[in-house]
Amino acid sequence: MPERLWNVNYCKVMAANFALFFAFYVLTPLLPLYLSEHFGATKDVIGLVLSGYTVTALLFRPFSGYFVDSFPRKTVLMVCFATFSLFFAGYLAASTLLLFTIVRTLHGGPFGALTVANSTVAIDVLPSSRRTEGIGYYGLSNNLAMAIAPTIGIFIYKLTASFELLFWLALVVACAGWLTDATVRLPQKDVVRNKSALSLDRFFLVRGWLLGANMVAFGFCFGVLSNYLAIYGKEQLGITGGTGTYFMLCSVGLMLSRLQGSRGLRRGLLTHNAGGGMLISLVGYTLFILMPTLHSLSIINSQLSISLGYYGSALLIGLGNGHMWPAFQNMTICVAQNNQRGTANSTILVSWDIGIGLGILLGGIIAEHLGYSASFWTVAVVNAFGVALFFLSTRSFFLSRNLNPTVR
Repeated sequence: MPERLWNVNYCKVMAANFALFFAFYVLTPLLPLYLSEHFGATKDVIGLVLSGYTVTALLFRPFSGYFVDSFPRKTVLMVCFATFSLFFAGYLAASTLLLFTIVRTLHGGPFGALTVANSTVAIDVLPSSRRTEGIGYYGLSNNLAMAIAPTIGIFIYKLTASFELLFWLALVVACAGWLTDATVRLPQKDVVRNKSALSLDRFFLVRGWLLGANMVAFGFCFGVLSNYLAIYGKEQLGITGGTGTYFMLCSVGLMLSRLQGSRGLRRGLLTHNAGGGMLISLVGYTLFILMPTLHSLSIINSQLSISLGYYGSALLIGLGNGHMWPAFQNMTICVAQNNQRGTANSTILVSWDIGIGLGILLGGIIAEHLGYSASFWTVAVVNAFGVALFFLSTRSFFLSRNLNPTVR
């Protein structure tokens, strides 16, 4: 009989992960408006204030992997979740733009550490025979939060015009997630302390370096898309106000692919899922970028066709990333020792963050000098490079270092 996947502890960790990302996403679309209305911040200042969160999360993740592997995971998880939750009270207390900037920037630290700790605990409570499948399902809680939290946040703000209520909501939901994780029972395991001298492998999984490098390419593409989608759609496609719908469809694609892809993960077809997912994403990005070109060449003329291609690309990108992400996460874990799970998780997350950061930075520079169309054509090139790298090198790299004989 197969071991039980949906055990009580796994469901609790997933619920806590949903609460974590709900608290994050319910504020995300409204923080620029809050900074503008409450503090009179300009656009460049808003970008600077909000970018600090990502930078701090990126800096904390490698160290959080080390702490998760070197100390009792439940203790690390509780401390990270409590700190993450309390920072929402800091938003309520921040009376000046400087104080808000400090709180927002520091908040990225516990967020980066918590995402590593919670996902590592999820792996610990999964039965070994269902681990690859369970990691795929785990991401559904992120995707569900990303799909509904921004909509709920915007609805509440339109109804009440109260940012304070939204900060309280995020605080309460985060605390509920902390309480849920507090009831999780982890299997009794001795913490194996690495007594060797500090080295890069304590913070970054050197055995999986090419998997991380490959993930940087895909993070770059999503970084450009997520930050410059609205202005590109308006300038090149004449679509205004469709950003929320675009990301909603992207989230739907993510959830559908995680459900459908669980069958392949259950059978251990990691490279198959990863390869198929990145090819689907490549089609989605290419379709998105081709729409204005086809329109300018009069190959398509109706706004309906443009809209179908635009929103269709969201679904394809979501479907592709939903297959690719859990496959890459599983592959990274499979090349790591059992006492390096936290490091493996932080490695794949750091690689994604680096890619997103490069996408935001280079996408803006290219757009400034060559236009947004050039930025998105760069996305197509980088995505195609990532796909080629996987099939030419990363796949064989993983198979040669894989420590789990049940997957391929």
